[in-house]
Amino acid sequence: MTEEHYAYLLVEDEKWWNRRCTRNRTGNAVHAFVRRGKVGPKDARKILFYVKRPAKQMRGFAEFLERITGAKDELWNQYGSETVFESRDEYNSFVGGRSNVTFIRFKGMEEFEKPINSNDICAATGAKQMPQGGRYLARETVNSIIKGEL
Repeated sequence: MTEEHYAYLLVEDEKWWNRRCTRNRTGNAVHAFVRRGKVGPKDARKILFYVKRPAKQMRGFAEFLERITGAKDELWNQYGSETVFESRDEYNSFVGGRSNVTFIRFKGMEEFEKPINSNDICAATGAKQMPQGGRYLARETVNSIIKGEL
C-alpha cells in the first residue's frame, strides 16, 4: 500500500447507506460492500463512504479488510449476511445478470457527526467533481477528513 492509496472512497445510494448504518448499530462487526464486476480497492487501510444524490456527502469511514472477487452465488453463500441486502432475491436484482462480483469487506464502521459535503471533498482532493465509481485518497487527505479539518 502506498501513501496515495491509503484509503478508498466508495460511492453508494442513500438507501444502502441507511441500511448499512442500521446494521452497524445492531452490533454487526464485519460488513461487505457489493460492487458489480471486478472493481474496487485492491489494497487500502481505510474505506470512506460517499452518499450520492440527493445528499452529496461523505458520511463515514471504516477499516478495510479485503477485496474478494468471484462468482456471485459463491460470494453470497459465504458473505451474504454481511451485506445490506435483505434477501438473495434483492441481491440478485442488484447485481443483475453479472456472474462475477466484488465484495469489499470492512470493520469498525463509524459515522461522521457532521457529514462532509462534496465541494469540500473536491477541494481537499483537487478533483473537479466526485468520482462515480470511487477513488483512492492519500493518507494526509484522509486524516484531515477524519479529524474534521475540512
